[in-house]
Amino acid sequence: MVDELRRRAAERLDIHTFNAMQDAMAAQPLPARIQLQAPTGAGKTLAFAVPFIASLPKGREGIKGVVIAPTRELVLQIFETVRTLATPDFKTAAFYGGHDMQAEMASLTGSPDIIVATPGRLLDHIHRGAVDLRGVRSLVLDEYDKALELGFHEEMRAIMRRMKRVSTLILTSATSAAQLPDFVDGVDMSTLDFFDGEAPAPGLTVSRVHSDAADKLDTLEALLRRLCGTRTLVFVNHRDAAERVATAMRQRGIEAGLYHGALEQDMRERALILFGDGTTPVLVATDLAARGLDIDGVEAVVHYHMPLTPENWTHRNGRTGRQGADGSVYVIISDVDKVPPFVTWTDEAEPASMPAQTCLPRITTLYINAGKRDKISRGDIAGFILRNSGLEAAELGRIDVRDHCAYAAVPAAKARETVEALKPCKLKNKKVRVSQIKG
Repeated sequence: MVDELRRRAAERLDIHTFNAMQDAMAAQPLPARIQLQAPTGAGKTLAFAVPFIASLPKGREGIKGVVIAPTRELVLQIFETVRTLATPDFKTAAFYGGHDMQAEMASLTGSPDIIVATPGRLLDHIHRGAVDLRGVRSLVLDEYDKALELGFHEEMRAIMRRMKRVSTLILTSATSAAQLPDFVDGVDMSTLDFFDGEAPAPGLTVSRVHSDAADKLDTLEALLRRLCGTRTLVFVNHRDAAERVATAMRQRGIEAGLYHGALEQDMRERALILFGDGTTPVLVATDLAARGLDIDGVEAVVHYHMPLTPENWTHRNGRTGRQGADGSVYVIISDVDKVPPFVTWTDEAEPASMPAQTCLPRITTLYINAGKRDKISRGDIAGFILRNSGLEAAELGRIDVRDHCAYAAVPAAKARETVEALKPCKLKNKKVRVSQIKG
């Protein structure tokens, strides 16, 4: 089964070579009990997905495997990877807060083999009598230390009590030497540690940026203008600060998105989509975005506020310079800031001395009011746009398909004419509405 999953990873995920951690996990004898520790961005989802799926028994009714993750976004990312690899052997369903409960209940009528869920939503289904976990043989607690930090201890304990037959148990963490939760006491776990000390990634440059004022908005604006077009994550410590900073940057003409835990789920998803496809190349976020999100191509991280813990410092920086790529970290420091001892840098960067770049919108995202529930795929969206507009295949960017809608990135200069061209056209014989999202 592992060889087949490697083949599917190559064909379906375009991952032709596993890294050392993924190879080590794929080689684990099953059933396995593993604590996997590796930095953010190391590829842990694929690493645990292979032995998890390989451990599932075939030909038996009922839920066979469960993956629990602390956030909605992480659940969606894991769901896509696991479903892609597990099909056609196993059916996969996703449960998370903010998702339509009726849609989740409907997915249970299809008798899923695998459930990927946040702790609270899974426990909700258990209390409703909708799911029976007694036959579960394989369990993954992904980012379990983050789940405990977010207060899911009792929910996870209650869920574990309902799974008495688990033979394969995998716990993952992006923190070195994370302590095992008490509800797995007595379980003989082996540890795979893929941390190479606490040094920054080889391609990571950490620079100090001085701010003359305690309010760093002017310095941040100057820095972002010099980084224009660079996919940049700006970290702040509180939700209200995220709102303030993102609003200020937008008022100053910088395309900046917003991401924090108080936003509605659809707004959080949209922020990540627009950041991921380049429509809003700047994302202002709390530490909720510091781990557990699979955002490719982040080129720079800015610490607008000092991180509160060494773990936050490490996880924030881990959003860039991933998988051997180069990345830049900027720490904006004013004279009133108290710099923690774990915040260090090797370079100084003054925004005024950095070369300015032309800063014009390059990407616009199109919104299409049809999605997975309408049996629409990425290929359907791509064909619909390319057949009916003047765009070349190389000009069509990232496509994201959700339950009831889809998003497609196109050149900003051609967005309006593309929308006009698509207005009279049908997508799989259905009339759809296409509009622009500018960020």
